[in-house]
Amino acid sequence: MHPYVAEEFSDAEIAVLRRYFTNLEGPVFALVNLPEVVKGALFARYSRSSKSLRRLFLDEFVGDLELDGDAGIDATVGLERADDLYQKIFFEYGDDSVAQLGGVHLACEQASNLLTKVLERGRLMSYLEQSTRYLGYDRRLGNGLYRFYRDNELLESRFGARYIGEMDRMFDTYRELLPVLTDWLAQKYPKTPEDTDFVYRQAIRAKALDGLRGLLPASALSNLGIYASGQAYEALLLRMRAHPLPEVREYAQMMLDELVKVIPSFLKRLDVPERGLAWTQYLADTRSATKTLLGDLEGDDDAAGEYVRLVAFDPAGEERVLEAIVFANSSISHERARSLVAAMSFDERRMVMATYVGERHNRRHRPGRAFERTDYRFEVVSDYGAFRDLQRHRLLTIEWQSLTTDLGFDVPEVVEEARLADRYRESLSRSAELFEDVRHVFPNQAQYCVALAFRIRYVMQMNAREAMHLIELRSGPQGHPSYRRIAHEMARLIREEAGHQAISDAMRYVDFSDTDLERLDAERAAERNRLNR
Repeated sequence: MHPYVAEEFSDAEIAVLRRYFTNLEGPVFALVNLPEVVKGALFARYSRSSKSLRRLFLDEFVGDLELDGDAGIDATVGLERADDLYQKIFFEYGDDSVAQLGGVHLACEQASNLLTKVLERGRLMSYLEQSTRYLGYDRRLGNGLYRFYRDNELLESRFGARYIGEMDRMFDTYRELLPVLTDWLAQKYPKTPEDTDFVYRQAIRAKALDGLRGLLPASALSNLGIYASGQAYEALLLRMRAHPLPEVREYAQMMLDELVKVIPSFLKRLDVPERGLAWTQYLADTRSATKTLLGDLEGDDDAAGEYVRLVAFDPAGEERVLEAIVFANSSISHERARSLVAAMSFDERRMVMATYVGERHNRRHRPGRAFERTDYRFEVVSDYGAFRDLQRHRLLTIEWQSLTTDLGFDVPEVVEEARLADRYRESLSRSAELFEDVRHVFPNQAQYCVALAFRIRYVMQMNAREAMHLIELRSGPQGHPSYRRIAHEMARLIREEAGHQAISDAMRYVDFSDTDLERLDAERAAERNRLNR
């Protein structure tokens, strides 16, 4: 198993931690005996800190909590309580909704970027992942090793030494270029009198980290905080147990070990032969059979370069939305609503749509569920870094192909301007060479070798309401340029190719502006909030 780097705590720290964390040594642990607002705040801070969650709790949260009343609690001891009522309802009556009522905050540390995409796939879950925009990967772990996943099968093979060496070199390049790019950016974008040193440094560093994140391999480790119900965890663990990557399957067991300390009753079906075990086998069998059946299909010749394509939509989508508006705001049948909309003039339709959308004073003011009546299916080829950000949108349907080097990569404009492109390309070339050699023996683990700058192909299907949310959020000036381009193209395609101009007009907060320091305005706003507090 991958060597988890455990932290050392003093006896006094252990006495505090054992009250609130179910595990003090491993990478997966649940949070208990804390107010919900504290757990939420802790996860929010976690996403922008290089510290482990337990260390962050000790350094920044313990001082604000009243701990005396919890002195006799030991969260590391598993729960032993009767669950007769649960057994009666769940097993006798089969009421799955009971498992929706118990939730757990779970910390998942030192997980590869491939694993985090699996963890973040569930729709009915909430999660925050450590950000490559705020945290540099130039620091090593406590054991002196760079932060990348070490797969046992890969290390024990003839590729083991080469894998470690190439990963180290990729991280070395990242570490060496980061201060160079940071200094170059500081010269290009001098500090203005209106910004404090802190705001300016944060904005410059964020742009440097954005520019170089493509050098990091998919094996790079991240920390993730999850909150979900028992039912959501059950579904996630079933999928993870059937996954082809050993890391994912091993992590599933660690998660289960901690979750049963908190919500044991909700997860009992996982190991029932005719329930959870049969379900996992079904998922594994169908995945394997489908891959075998379609295994001879080769990549497209026209796949070079980044693109966004609108591959499916309803030409009458706006009419469908209007029908839903009329139906929900009247007492007539759906068929009658359809007839009324069909008989409306162009101006009448625009009036109904505009009234339903109303005056949106910010992007969080979104129209109702009538906008879910039509949807769009986009095929996207982008760098893996942009995919990581877009994949986290839970309400859409997203399917992605395996990460390879086949679709090439782009060099960020800021890296070209700083004259660091040669080093950048050299590192990615080594990544591609390693991947090509490993993929023939370890097709799944070979993905760890691929740098985030390489492109991946995926499809995203979303209704118009979710499209409004995603496009307005991801087009914001504070966003990474790679996913901003995708959001801009989606907005254009909805308007020009789908012809849904009324829906496009409703997306008033799509931001097409140019920006130099993407995080500068956001950091200014954050500082104003700090001063106000």
